Amino acid sequence: MSETLALPPVRGSLKADAPLAPLVWFKAGGAAQWLFEPQDGDDLSAFLRNLDPAVPVMALGLGSNLIVRDGGVPGVVVRLGKPFAKVERLDATTLTCGGGASGILVSSTARDAGISGLEFLRSIPGTVGGFVRMNGGAYGRETRDILVEANVVLRSGEQVMLSNADLGYTYRHSTLPEGAVVVSATFRGHPGEPAAIQAEMDRIAAAREESQPLRSKTGGSTFKNPAGHKAWQLVDEAGCRGLTIGGAQVSEKHTNFLLNTGDATSADIEALGEEVRRRVKEKSGIELEWEIQRVGLAK
Repeated sequence: MSETLALPPVRGSLKADAPLAPLVWFKAGGAAQWLFEPQDGDDLSAFLRNLDPAVPVMALGLGSNLIVRDGGVPGVVVRLGKPFAKVERLDATTLTCGGGASGILVSSTARDAGISGLEFLRSIPGTVGGFVRMNGGAYGRETRDILVEANVVLRSGEQVMLSNADLGYTYRHSTLPEGAVVVSATFRGHPGEPAAIQAEMDRIAAAREESQPLRSKTGGSTFKNPAGHKAWQLVDEAGCRGLTIGGAQVSEKHTNFLLNTGDATSADIEALGEEVRRRVKEKSGIELEWEIQRVGLAK
């Protein structure tokens, strides 16, 4: 499959038939036709500008909220590594954050700078690029509450600055175009005491540890919360706690989490999610929407 693509030269790393399972939290799924880790924004921009426009492009962060199907992902998967993982203070309340920076790094840098309001990022297992794309949120806060603007490389290779308003945010959704890659974002909080910020981060971390299966191979929250409902409660009421298909299981600790208990295929995990959706619809009449992204081809 990979040999048929003529690809532009790069300064970063470009690998054919690169396994994605080791890079995603579920530890399941197929390979990327090509995996590109750019050296910087200009490397990414030039590559996309010169890449055949028919070739699909997908950005990959920490792979925490993602099912990569067993047949793999056609086209190019872009992964932002260390060059995109820096977080710097711009002023008293503002940080500029690389698209590959983790929520833990952003929130701890904010704490050290005395910037409050970003504590919730401590609890989201992902990167800045994913937060911006998905309007990532937790504990009553969302990315749209803190985002000033995002520096984005479009599929055409053009670099653009998009404001919060440009991203059309709704619950766990933005209008960021297909194939676009977030290379950095500016987040703004408000002045706070580092000790109080740390206490709030500790509270969030403890609540997460208590309620979620953090030490398992999982994909985070599986379904969006329907208006007026909690997804986990609907799943529980439909009798799905502990339900299994192949090596995939609905978590007994938090029923909005699916687990790979060891040897699950991505097909097992996705089929389990669909069975949960079917049972919830049958029991409550409510159609659960996937929050986890599912990408690639079935085997």
